[in-house]
Amino acid sequence: MSDSSRTDASPTPPAAPTPRKPDPPPGDPSNPAPSDPGSGAPAPRTRFRAGLRIGAGFGAASFLLALSFGAVTQAQGWGVVVPIVCSAVVFSGSAQFALVATLSTGGLGSAVAAAAMINSRFLPMGVAVAGDLRGGRLRRAFEGQAVVDASWAAAHLGGGRFDRSLLFGATLAQWPPWVAGTALGVVLAPDAGLQHTLGLDVLTPALFAALLLDELRKDRANRLPALAGALLAAVLIAFLPTGLALIGSGLAALTGLWRRKGARA
Repeated sequence: MSDSSRTDASPTPPAAPTPRKPDPPPGDPSNPAPSDPGSGAPAPRTRFRAGLRIGAGFGAASFLLALSFGAVTQAQGWGVVVPIVCSAVVFSGSAQFALVATLSTGGLGSAVAAAAMINSRFLPMGVAVAGDLRGGRLRRAFEGQAVVDASWAAAHLGGGRFDRSLLFGATLAQWPPWVAGTALGVVLAPDAGLQHTLGLDVLTPALFAALLLDELRKDRANRLPALAGALLAAVLIAFLPTGLALIGSGLAALTGLWRRKGARA
């Protein structure tokens, strides 16, 4: 039998193994963050750290604004403890400056009413984020303390959903600078007009403007309520105090609910 008529029964040599590519370094776009089991979303710890990074920028601005707040309270004779406790508990620049401004011209009752009126915006904000909080009533009420303007907007995912872990991280990064800035302003007691000298009085309006633009960028459906709110505020402020005009302009949010119901129908 010739060699050409024989069947070659020798096994096929195995293919050479494909060399494994090295893992990309942490932070590389091709290296995704660890995810929750069974989902493609980043793990809560990763989202919490992202919130810390976002909140750090807002915290730096808050520190300068709180420094001015501490200085203003010293010019009005608040003492040392009260301003620091106020910043730690209230944790709202707009409400605290409204409190200071109203106390200088009116009584305690009107000052508290003005601060409460400004902070009433947190009621609809809390309702919006409530579905993404966890636990019973007490725990959800505690977690709701993390709802502040910048954190709330940064954690908004669109469609009425919020990133709970990012919300906590962003708020945690802002609270210490706010309290520390107030304490430093109380101790150093710089000129009460510091916020006007350094232009710090534009920080809060600029912050709200940045949050608004970010919301408009995320979802085009937000543009009609935003425009309606701006027009309504411009009309009401000619007849009502600033706080009441701002609260009244919040009625424009009802246009968003109306459009959502229309889309479901």
